[in-house]
Amino acid sequence: MLRIFIAVAWLSLSAAAAERSFEFTAEKENETPRGFRSVVSGAGQPGDWRIVMDAVPSALPPVSPAAPVTSKRPVVGQMSRETTDEHFPLLISDEESYGDFTATVKVKAVGGGIEQMAGLAFRIQDEKNYYVVRVSAMGNSFRFYKFVKGVRSAPIGPETPVALGVWHELTVECKGNEIRCRLNGKELIPPLKDSSFSAGKVGFWTKSDSVSYFTDLKVTYKPQESFARSLLRETKQQFPRVLGLKIFGTPSGQTEPIIIASTNEKELGQPGTKTEKDCIDKGAVFYARGKEEVQVTMPLHDRNGDKVAAVRIILKTFPGEIEKTAINRALPIIKTMAGRVASAKELME
Repeated sequence: MLRIFIAVAWLSLSAAAAERSFEFTAEKENETPRGFRSVVSGAGQPGDWRIVMDAVPSALPPVSPAAPVTSKRPVVGQMSRETTDEHFPLLISDEESYGDFTATVKVKAVGGGIEQMAGLAFRIQDEKNYYVVRVSAMGNSFRFYKFVKGVRSAPIGPETPVALGVWHELTVECKGNEIRCRLNGKELIPPLKDSSFSAGKVGFWTKSDSVSYFTDLKVTYKPQESFARSLLRETKQQFPRVLGLKIFGTPSGQTEPIIIASTNEKELGQPGTKTEKDCIDKGAVFYARGKEEVQVTMPLHDRNGDKVAAVRIILKTFPGEIEKTAINRALPIIKTMAGRVASAKELME
């Protein structure tokens, strides 16, 4: 199967980030790599994407002058030779969606009578909406395009030598609406600004009958915050005296609630109890008091008034506090949260 390595890294300004490295060493030859989906943008049929063996430059310096500088290993190849014009085979990684990120990939144009292109598509919404940066060995060019509703924009980028049958490294860096593109470490396209797509998936891209290879895809990215976590974080900021918050939701296909957001990140994914289930299913409100804190568990409604989750609000208590007082203190908090929730689907994504 496809091997994906996830590690903790650091972006600028010390913002926590993650890194995904895609390897194909465990994939079977002549099969489409797992975790990827083949589609086509424009006319024609989807591409023929499969694992092939090829010599790839080593990422590490040789230990001696006699050591080999390349090794033969599995890479992803687009092997279809369909000559249809405006035919753009896409192989999309379905594992993750990225907002701010830096992605690098090695590409090689191997053949093609009409085109000899290889590219990296990014911030993919679907096969009709995405950005792409690509090289052309036949046209000796490095170009950026935008596809919106299936319509391709005018190309941006220079003519530059692109050798056929040689590995080239593409790098894309997205931060907000700024896009930077590099070929073999050189920023040949000036920084671009475009707000069409703020986040999306990444994938491999070719055109017409291009036979192209891809390997060593790596994405360093700032993990996207779920709506539930964002809601909890912003609620805590608005009500700083709250000691703790937990949101319980029921994932699609399941019957029991779990913690989908908490001020204690270690609790994410833990199962709820009958309390939270009755809160969601029946609209029940629960109260519990300890020596120094009081807990109120209440249903969270969306803007249509439907119960979509349960929220446990933990507050500092005071002598003589009763259930009615605690619930009244919790009501402004739950109402503030409810005003932002459009649907259960939004909360669970």
